[in-house]
Amino acid sequence: MAENGIGNLEIFRSTVEVMLSDGILTREEKRLIIKLASALNLSSADAPQIYEDIQNNRDSEKGNIIDHQEARRIYVRIFEIAIVNASLSKDEFRVLAHLREILQITETEHAEVEKELRELVKEKYDDDDLIETFLSTIKDSTKLVTNLFNTFRKRSNNGERV
Repeated sequence: MAENGIGNLEIFRSTVEVMLSDGILTREEKRLIIKLASALNLSSADAPQIYEDIQNNRDSEKGNIIDHQEARRIYVRIFEIAIVNASLSKDEFRVLAHLREILQITETEHAEVEKELRELVKEKYDDDDLIETFLSTIKDSTKLVTNLFNTFRKRSNNGERV
């Protein structure tokens, strides 16, 4: 992660661009982008500025460099928020796949995140049906995020626009 020198504003911008790629910003995407802004420690002025830059096709600042440990923490936080919804949309899966790619979360790390979230759900909730729903969502989301991630990676390697 540090080798790439990716900044928090770059991460935020690219994620907003992924969300806007279909022309619609869903309620779930709005919820995720608010949480992402918080996880990236953006100021109250950063998010509107990035959105304005996107709308006006201007470059944005890079922002503070994110190291790999911080990238993993951000990924865990956003993945947790997404699965708590217990009904992930394709848009949310696309955002998670994008974050996994841009934050350079490996397959092994993703599996570790899944395991951590399973444990968190078991500790946090006492309702067996609710736990099973969350765990099922995690399992389904893991498959879909991995498939989307692999699709993004293949497109990137072939030079196609992701």
